[in-house]
Amino acid sequence: MGILSLPKEETNRMIVLKFGGTSVGTAESLKNVKKIVESLDSDAIVVVSALGGLTDRLIATAKKAASGDSSYVEDFEAMAKRHFDIIEDVVHPATAPSTLNAIAPLLGELRRLYDGVSLIADLPERTLAQIVSLGERMSSVIVADMIPAAHHANSLDIIKTEKWFDKNIASTDITESLIRKHLSSGPYPIIMGGFISADKDSGEITNLGRGGSDYTAALVAAALNADVLQIWTDVDGFLTADPRIVKDARVIDEMSFVESMDLCTFGAKVIYPPTIYPVFHKNIPIRILNTHRPEAPGTFISDHSNNDGRLVAGVSALRNEAIITLRGHFASDKSRVSGRAFNALSLKGLTPHLVAHSDSLNAFSFVVSEAEAFQTVRLLKEEFAPELVDRSIEVIEMKNCLASLAVVGDNIKSAPDLTTRLEEVLENSGIKVIAKAKEASETNITFVIEDSDVNSALQSLHAELFNS
Repeated sequence: MGILSLPKEETNRMIVLKFGGTSVGTAESLKNVKKIVESLDSDAIVVVSALGGLTDRLIATAKKAASGDSSYVEDFEAMAKRHFDIIEDVVHPATAPSTLNAIAPLLGELRRLYDGVSLIADLPERTLAQIVSLGERMSSVIVADMIPAAHHANSLDIIKTEKWFDKNIASTDITESLIRKHLSSGPYPIIMGGFISADKDSGEITNLGRGGSDYTAALVAAALNADVLQIWTDVDGFLTADPRIVKDARVIDEMSFVESMDLCTFGAKVIYPPTIYPVFHKNIPIRILNTHRPEAPGTFISDHSNNDGRLVAGVSALRNEAIITLRGHFASDKSRVSGRAFNALSLKGLTPHLVAHSDSLNAFSFVVSEAEAFQTVRLLKEEFAPELVDRSIEVIEMKNCLASLAVVGDNIKSAPDLTTRLEEVLENSGIKVIAKAKEASETNITFVIEDSDVNSALQSLHAELFNS
């Protein structure tokens, strides 16, 4: 099998592979992608992101054009040259002319969109969606032409969305049907862009948002009942902590779906949390692998991981958090307050990260992202306006610049004193615990701390849990 020696469970009939931006960012990394795909002895669907960093640049250039900055033209030309150079480096000379012919109209479309944005001095959401879609539309063509046996599939014909409040979400039934129609019979490998989609009714170009390429791959894997979903990135797998902060962090060989979801939810950036749900429900394992070190075994995620009874899988932190507290005697009725508060937030697509243990019987606290904090407070003031008038709720407070620090492991419940032990470790390191999760979780222990204390907290907890 060439450069790969896959575990027994992965030498099966169907594999879905997703390559992120760092895996398709340079000619060198793209050549690794080519070797990986060509080494497979299974049918494969390959989902690719835009060239590394391109989506951010597409957005920044669009904003530049809308602001009247004419240097957007230079940015466009630099992006076009990057694609031309990549084609020259990775596509066989005999195929390159047809690749250029396929890319040229896409670049022409991009330039027209930028020119239009500049002309009207505005950047409508619909136009921005069209602009960012061109990253994956171009990268998927290049990757398909780079691999002689590969065939290209247009994701806009397959991945469909519908509106949910102000967001585009996957229309799963239609998408599943289209995946089976377009992808179930080969010929393989099939290359398609991640992230991009089209509205199921209007056909307008949309996208699946942050982490959308991971989610695309998971939807494909679930619809086709793949044997494994491989997420190829620039790290060796899930680590016990962020290696930029904890120097002796180590790869987690195996973990459960729940552990991976918890670590991702609380800040680990290996994969996007919704990615896990479609394959979790089908019990399709995930393997995280490093495009730049394909020989590394990575992390294997499944329904029942062989974790040898280890207590903790890893520690992670979700930064830029805020804690919202409602105070007053009405807040003592936790079930009524939480029901009304969370219903009001859910109607606007907002979801609290955790309910925090309150410092008073007459207080109810929960944690949200800092970016959503002001909107959360506004919605709560609207929802509880009568109670604020009659003073049964005295005040709605907000504290910013916080982080949620999570210790994750399937066997945490077997150590009932672990929360107290870890809180003492933090306090002995001079780190104040502002709040902790109200309800004991089966798989994580979560503390709210000052954002400025995150690095010290991760280092202290990791040393206690993995080096003692």
